[in-house]
Amino acid sequence: MVRAGLTAARVTAAAADMADEAGLDKVTVSALARRLGVKDASLYSHVKNLRDLRVRIGLLGSEEMTDRIGAAVAGRAGKDALVAFADAYRQYALDHPGRYAATQMRFEPEEVADSVGFRRSVELTYGMLRAYDLAEPDLTDAGRLLRSTFHGYVHLELGGGFGHSRDVGESWARSLDALHQVLENWPSRETGNKR
Repeated sequence: MVRAGLTAARVTAAAADMADEAGLDKVTVSALARRLGVKDASLYSHVKNLRDLRVRIGLLGSEEMTDRIGAAVAGRAGKDALVAFADAYRQYALDHPGRYAATQMRFEPEEVADSVGFRRSVELTYGMLRAYDLAEPDLTDAGRLLRSTFHGYVHLELGGGFGHSRDVGESWARSLDALHQVLENWPSRETGNKR
């Protein structure tokens, strides 16, 4: 493997590839050093420690995923945007399970303060939800509903948690139909009834 020319970006990319292949929990500084054909100490000039390496994987994954989502939702609104957003989210997680797992870590505010990916994720989510005529605090509540639904589904799918013979993609599509109905009929805060 490559011994010379290591940069923080190359180290992060190699770690992200390793996470996708073996799982985020298998990414260690020692394992990555072996993969790159260098001594552990060589990596510490590019990353502080294991936490820093995993945060970098999460930041990379967030940027990649939001780029994919942004391209998918461009020019769309309402249900079309919801489906494009959700499908891009799900496909990224299935294509890059290790990177995706890193995006779901709990981050300290200072770790993501300069993250374009995480900021853009919020912007894309709120932009898509505004087509449903939602304002705060409903935007936040709806965003949390979407994130928990998307993540829960993907997490179960990646873990083989859907054993029924029903096609997983068909169930996903029906789930998005249901989410669209919920968003269109979001309850008002005052009455608990449809807006």
